[in-house]
Amino acid sequence: MTDAEFTVEAALDGNLGLSDLRMKPATLAHQAVVAEEGGNPQLAENFLRAAELALIDDEDVMQLYEALRPHRSTAQELEALRVSLEARGAARCAELVRQAADVYARRGLLR
Repeated sequence: MTDAEFTVEAALDGNLGLSDLRMKPATLAHQAVVAEEGGNPQLAENFLRAAELALIDDEDVMQLYEALRPHRSTAQELEALRVSLEARGAARCAELVRQAADVYARRGLLR
């Protein structure tokens, strides 16, 4: 869809799809720089993880969110997810999954 077709009317008519609304990784990375420069490193890290996720299929992203809910995954499943994210070049997201697995194990939140 071209910028000229990207209108409120197109949205209301159902002529915009999710792919039309997807942010580009470069845009998210730029937002991370702005957040870092503005003194918000946590927001910057979130934007960088979002940039990684922007390259992953929507269904896989939803499975990631589901897997990270408490009592939904075993330690082995989270490790497999971490490895998969690493293989896809999503190192920041993989690190988040590793940290979540550690916390879930300590707090009894694994399946």
